[in-house]
Amino acid sequence: MRDAFQPAVYLLASRRQGRLYVGFTSNLLQRLHQHREGLIASFTKDYGVHRLVWFEHHATMEHAIVREKRIKKWNRSWKIELIEKANPDWRDLALDLGFEPLPPQRLA
Repeated sequence: MRDAFQPAVYLLASRRQGRLYVGFTSNLLQRLHQHREGLIASFTKDYGVHRLVWFEHHATMEHAIVREKRIKKWNRSWKIELIEKANPDWRDLALDLGFEPLPPQRLA
């Protein structure tokens, strides 16, 4: 994985309209690898939330943290609207970043 400092906020989903997870990171590629491989004991590992459905980069970690905290307070329908504006088909955007497709059992 490329070691790059690039603050980002992201949304993961278990499937279309499934469970959602909001997070922030300084290295999106590394963090996605951790989520997808289940390397961290977390909500995403326990509930199979591995599909990257939305993300945005930020100039600083402070901006990313503020944005993540705001989105976490949103109701579910607002989060879904945010996803569907940018990614109406709920595609796994990690594929565009060079990741392999998830095994079918992890997409459901």
